[in-house]
Amino acid sequence: MTVRVSMTVNGEPRSAEVEERTLLVTFLREHLRLTGTHVGCDTSQCGACVVHVNGESVKSCTMLAVQAEGAEVVSIEGVARGETLHPMQAAFRENHGLQCGFCTPGMVMSALDLVQKNPDPTDQEVREWLEGNLCRCTG
Repeated sequence: MTVRVSMTVNGEPRSAEVEERTLLVTFLREHLRLTGTHVGCDTSQCGACVVHVNGESVKSCTMLAVQAEGAEVVSIEGVARGETLHPMQAAFRENHGLQCGFCTPGMVMSALDLVQKNPDPTDQEVREWLEGNLCRCTG
């Protein structure tokens, strides 16, 4: 059975007819063609699929699109302003915080959530906050 889902994605109202069981990550990638959010594990283990839903980090591979009905969703594509990287994205690039880049969108989204909640985290707090994000290259 299909249902219409509507939400604001990266500041734009978006809606589509989807199967009831469609995951949020699938809605973003296949229906909206926002492919920056990755699927690494499909079991909420790796963090490559992290997006923000109503200001909170969510692993979109285990959230149904219908659960985001009416929500404000921000994917990695909504972080930069045009061609200008968000300071967090720039910091990852400048500090070589990536290798192959597969995990980077989820890491950036999780890091943004951290500094929103704790603007001056310690190194240990950063490690603990990002422990739900795994790098395919280094673990």
